[in-house]
Amino acid sequence: MRGMGNMQGMMKQMQKMQKEMGSAQEALNQKEFTGVASGELVAIVMTGDKKVKDVVIKPEAVDPDDIEMLQDLILMATNDVLAKIEVETQSTMGKFTKGIPGL
Repeated sequence: MRGMGNMQGMMKQMQKMQKEMGSAQEALNQKEFTGVASGELVAIVMTGDKKVKDVVIKPEAVDPDDIEMLQDLILMATNDVLAKIEVETQSTMGKFTKGIPGL
């Protein structure tokens, strides 16, 4: 019978951890991140669940004769914000998966 009490305790701990993970993920999803390129000529704002909220392009970034530069700035800002989300996700959610094999 001792083993059953121990198993119930483990299940309660797992349920608690699952609830905490859900709360942490929801908070992360709501948080906004900003990626920038070239002195903030272009900025991309995304939520933690990688939904684009805003794109800001300063007028001086727009050169009709050099559309490729603007495209590159948008790519750089997008990659910057995605990297920031990834770092925050690892920091926030990594504490739940640390030490669990395969995660």
